[in-house]
Amino acid sequence: MPSGKRLDLLNPTPFDWDDADLALGLARTYRWGGHSAWPLPLSVAQHSIAVMLLRRALAPRPTPMEELRELLHDAEEGLLGFDAVSVIKPFLGEGFRALTQRLEQVVFLRYGLPAWTEKDHKLHKQADRLAAATEAVHVTGWTREEVRRTLKIRAHVLEQDPLAAYFGCAPWEPWPPALAAERFLAELDRLKAATGHAA
Repeated sequence: MPSGKRLDLLNPTPFDWDDADLALGLARTYRWGGHSAWPLPLSVAQHSIAVMLLRRALAPRPTPMEELRELLHDAEEGLLGFDAVSVIKPFLGEGFRALTQRLEQVVFLRYGLPAWTEKDHKLHKQADRLAAATEAVHVTGWTREEVRRTLKIRAHVLEQDPLAAYFGCAPWEPWPPALAAERFLAELDRLKAATGHAA
């Protein structure tokens, strides 16, 4: 890790990275196989903040701990350095699924995150699918019909970028890795403080 810590992917512990390592890993891990209609691909860090904001817009409004869980919902991908495109996940097999679940467990343990309840996970998936449908159109260039027919995502496509309203940035444009890491880390620090999580 950039911090000098070492992560054993096959036997991870909650002490194997620091927050800046995670933020940078997520900022350098890309969605949509790294494909983009923009000069840069979309990072998992940027996606994670978007999902947090979209979940915030759903009722009931999440608590800071629930927002922290939303922000970290793909954290294992930043530790692994890989976001598998959905269509290939069945071919990666049970071993890969067990690996990612193990990483998710140590993330939840490190940050004191509660397990998903059925209701919470349903709201999370609603926000995550909304983000995916919108990214597909505005970031990677799919048509709305292709999102429904080919990607099988039924969520509607947003016209307003929640990140643009939050950060004052250009709508839909992927951020450079350094900026994505900086913004993710700032949100992580804010939510850790709000939940009383030890530094």
